[in-house]
Amino acid sequence: MKKFKVFIDGEAGTTGLRINERLSKRDDIELLKINPDLRKDLNERKKLINQSDITFLCLPDDAARESAGLLENDHTKIIDASTAHRTLESWAYGFPELDPKLLEKIKKNQLIAVPGCYASGFMSIVYPLVKSNIASKSYPFAANAISGYSGAGKKGISQYEDSNRDKEFEAPRLYALTQMHKHLKEMKAIPGLDEEPLFNPYVCDFYNGMLVTIPLYVSKLNKKITVKEMHDFFDSYYKNQPFVRVMPLLETGTETGFLSANRLENKDYLEIYISGNESRITITACLDNLGKGASGAAIECMNIALGLDPKLGLSL
Repeated sequence: MKKFKVFIDGEAGTTGLRINERLSKRDDIELLKINPDLRKDLNERKKLINQSDITFLCLPDDAARESAGLLENDHTKIIDASTAHRTLESWAYGFPELDPKLLEKIKKNQLIAVPGCYASGFMSIVYPLVKSNIASKSYPFAANAISGYSGAGKKGISQYEDSNRDKEFEAPRLYALTQMHKHLKEMKAIPGLDEEPLFNPYVCDFYNGMLVTIPLYVSKLNKKITVKEMHDFFDSYYKNQPFVRVMPLLETGTETGFLSANRLENKDYLEIYISGNESRITITACLDNLGKGASGAAIECMNIALGLDPKLGLSL
C-alpha cells in the first residue's frame, strides 16, 4: 500500500493534536515528526514541508504565512487551518459541498484553506441562498452562534477547566461584541455579500459542539417562500452529501423542540434544521467545531486532494 507522507506544522495545538490523533490510526499515512527542539527552526520546517505529500498548518496566522512561504516544489499540498489564506483567490476554499467549483479546486490546487468553524455553519446556509438567488447579496444577514470552549484555544481551555475558575464561566459568554470576529472576512467574501453579517457568538461550558442560526424575514427575500419550500430547496441542494445532512422538517423544529449544540460531538458532518412560519424562517447548522469545523474538514480536504474516498478515517 502506498503511504502518503504528512507533516503537521503546529501539532501541539488543539487542531494539530486532533489531526495527529486521527492520522496516526491510518496505515496509508506516514507522519513526519519534527524534533521538539527544532519546531521553530525554519530550515527544519522547510525540509519537512518539502518532503511531505501533505502539510497541515495548525498555526497562528503570521506563522502560517511564514510556513506557506517555505514551499519550494509543485508536489506538496498545503492545507492551512488558520485564518490567513481563506479569502485569497490562489487558495482553494475547503468546503466542497457548497459548490462543484470548490470541489474541483480542492482536487487540483496545491494550496487549500480550511474554513473557520463558525464560518462553516454560516456558509452552509448563506452560500446556497445567495447562489440560488433566494436571498440577494445585499440581504442584511445576521448569525447567532454558540460553541464549546475547545474553540477558545489552549488558554481558554485551561480557564474553563480550572477548578478555581470564576463563576462567570458557568454561563454562556457573549464575545466579539465589537463585530470584529476574525471569521467575518470569509463570511462576507466567500458568498460574495455586500456587507459583513451581524454576528453574535457565545462560548459555553461544554467542550465541543456548535450551533449557528440564521434568522430570515421572508418579506426581504427575493421571492416568497414557505418553510416547506425552503426545506425542499436545501434537501435538494445537499442531496447525497454525507458531510452535510438536511434533517426532517418537523412542526417543532426537532422531535423535542430543543437542539443541543453538543449533539454532533466527535462527528465530522454537519446537520441543517429548518423551521419557522409564513413570515419568519430560521435555519440552524449543527456541527462539531473540532470536526467539520476544523480537523475533520482538514482531513476531508486531504482525502480529496490525494484522490481518496473523502470519508476515509472520518466519523460519519
